[in-house]
Order: sequence, then C-alpha cells, then structure tokens
Amino acid sequence: MIAIMSMALNFLIEGLAGRECEFSAGQTLFGLGDAVREVHFVRRGVIHLLRYRSDGAALILQRASAGAMLAEASVYSDTYHCDACAPDGAVTFAVARSDLRGRLDANPQACQALAQHLAHEVQRARLQAEILSLKTVQARLDAWLVWNGALPPKGQWRRLAGEIGVSPEALYREIAQRG
Repeated sequence: MIAIMSMALNFLIEGLAGRECEFSAGQTLFGLGDAVREVHFVRRGVIHLLRYRSDGAALILQRASAGAMLAEASVYSDTYHCDACAPDGAVTFAVARSDLRGRLDANPQACQALAQHLAHEVQRARLQAEILSLKTVQARLDAWLVWNGALPPKGQWRRLAGEIGVSPEALYREIAQRG
C-alpha cells in the first residue's frame, strides 16, 4: 500500500484491488465532466486539481502529493467537477469507484475513516484560506509554521512557496532573514 498515507486512508482502501497508474509531465488524469470510474491515491509526485476561469487562467483547487486522496468528492459524484493534471509527472494507485463505494456501504469503520480524512482536509483548506489572506511573506510563513511546526528540508522550499502563495525568491529571502 502507500507507506506514507494516513492510517484512515490505508484502512479505507486496504485489500481493495487497484492498479498503479503512471502519468508523464503535463499529462491529464481526467477532465471536467468526465465519468468517475476510479478514485486515485497519489503515490509519487504532485497532481493539481484545476478549474479554469473565464479568462483562461487556471485556479488550483488541490495540490495532491504523496499520500493524498485525489478529488475526494468524486466518490459521491458521477462526473468530475474539475480537471486533474500531473505538472511534473506522478504515480497513483487507482481503485474502482464502485469497489470503494461498496466498502463504504458495507463497513461503518470505512465510513468513519473517510469522515476522519475529510475532516482533516477541511481543516487544511481553512488553514490554506487563512494563510493566503495574509498580506506579507512573514505572516504567511509564520501561520504555516504554527500548523506544521518546522520548515521542510531545503529541497522542498519551492513547494512550500507555492503552498503559501509567494514566489520562491520571496520565501528564500524571508528564511534568510530569520537566520
């Protein structure tokens, strides 16, 4: 299974048949309005859920990295509500939506595992909205650190910059000022 996936998600899909899917850089996993046949769990890389504004600009709804369940709402939807793209390539573990729904219908503990996961995702989304509402790089980084405790390794600072909505250069300057 996915070693770094939360215990709740591991329990949810443990023993379900699935397949590994590899996506090259820029490849689309699914598009807005496509039928939901599988639910993806990210093993490696990052996948963006995207919606496009009327001016064509992409709005990133989710940056799903290793251990994440992609487009959770799709478990209870017949069609996808957005596009999904692997900007730099990614690998997922895909399970049939019908198998996952069968597990949820038959197993109250599986429903509880999904509810636990969704509650955590709501907390993360609210934190993300709070961070992005802050005006300065310093304030955004401080808020992120309150939730996460410490900076990630230096090789992940570019990802952190994207997560808090600042340029990598602005983040690097802020980190350097903190010494």
